[in-house]
Amino acid sequence: MTDLPPPEGEPTAAPGERHDEARRAIEAVVMVSDEPVDPQLLGQLVELAPAVVEQLCADLAAEYEAEGRGFQLVRVAGGYRYQSHPDQAPYIERFVLDGQSARLSAAALETLAIVAYKQPISRAQVAAIRGVGVDGVMRTLQQRGYIEEIGRDTGPGQAVLFGTTQTFLERLGLDSLRDLPPLGDFVPGADVVEALEHGLRTEPDAPPAAAEDDPPPAVGPDDTEE
Repeated sequence: MTDLPPPEGEPTAAPGERHDEARRAIEAVVMVSDEPVDPQLLGQLVELAPAVVEQLCADLAAEYEAEGRGFQLVRVAGGYRYQSHPDQAPYIERFVLDGQSARLSAAALETLAIVAYKQPISRAQVAAIRGVGVDGVMRTLQQRGYIEEIGRDTGPGQAVLFGTTQTFLERLGLDSLRDLPPLGDFVPGADVVEALEHGLRTEPDAPPAAAEDDPPPAVGPDDTEE
């Protein structure tokens, strides 16, 4: 997308002035948006190429960081949004009262991780991996907006397949699923696995020792009187 010419009759602004105005516009739009704003949309709004918008956003983010601001301009879920700086987490935790935002249980987090890494995946497949029923947990994750139905299996029964949502990416601060940490980072090395297997291996019971026969009575001199 190329920069659009100014309307007839209006003076042409210098590139620096246009970029300054675009920076302010980007700040305002991202500030009021409930969701990350796509750079394509920002480019249309400020009448600049998306590549220029990307650079302006990068410049703004660098300026905020250099000035030690308590917030950041970050790219998540394919767009830009403002969020609190990570080093301000203790103050955010004080602000957010207990119970104001319900936390996910360990079972829900485990289920969400399975869906994130194995999607598209059916409810039955998640249950098989966890070894327990997941109907209630899957409903909770759907209600929270972290997972959604994304299709159906082509096999018998055509089970519903689930995947993660844009909300999931936003909450984790990820731009795409490619930014998920590789599972290899959480898999123990071969030496650790071998040690675990050795520790869990049960040794076969040793056969019971054969009972020793009673020793024969001692043979002594004949005690019979003549």
